[in-house]
Amino acid sequence: MHDPRTRALPSLGGRGMHRHRSGVQGNARLTAITGTVLFVLLAAEGLTILRVRALLSPHVFIGMMLIPPVALKLGSTVYRFGRYYLRHPHYRRKGPPPLVLRLLGPVVAATTVAVLASGVALVYVPRSDRATVLFLHQASFVVWFAATAIHVLGHAGEAARLTAADLVGRTRRAVTGATFRWVALALSLLAGIGLGVVVVGRAAAYVVSVR
Repeated sequence: MHDPRTRALPSLGGRGMHRHRSGVQGNARLTAITGTVLFVLLAAEGLTILRVRALLSPHVFIGMMLIPPVALKLGSTVYRFGRYYLRHPHYRRKGPPPLVLRLLGPVVAATTVAVLASGVALVYVPRSDRATVLFLHQASFVVWFAATAIHVLGHAGEAARLTAADLVGRTRRAVTGATFRWVALALSLLAGIGLGVVVVGRAAAYVVSVR
């Protein structure tokens, strides 16, 4: 006679496989929806650059707002990177991004951190150090913009598709963890708003000091 417990093993394995696949897809969706929101925020930030002196307060506020969602996206990307190179079978099966985007990934990540960190420093450093920090901010922005433009073009279609899928009921439910993904994104935005409120007051003092 067959032990009835042995017949349960395939279904348990199937559930485990589905869970791992959902984890891969959920990670991709979290990266996509966060990237989509970041694209909107970065577009707004870009508009403030056109008249940055007059719009310095919005520039600083949006810049602070970017930090937690950027951290969330970097976290989801690094997680996928780690799982892939640690040879997790489902992440290996999904495969890596195209070579150009893989090579650009560290550049985008490093320059994003540089732009944001130098932007924060620019508000707080003594006046005597601002010229140096401003140069670093502007130089890192130039490299960031070039690398990110290619990055966005390479991922825009997939990000739009996955974001739309995570908004619509049937396709949203097809991958577990949708509530977690959107709550994580919402919390990152709320944290960003809080940072903006705390730091934006310094922007007014900065404007006065450079006049």
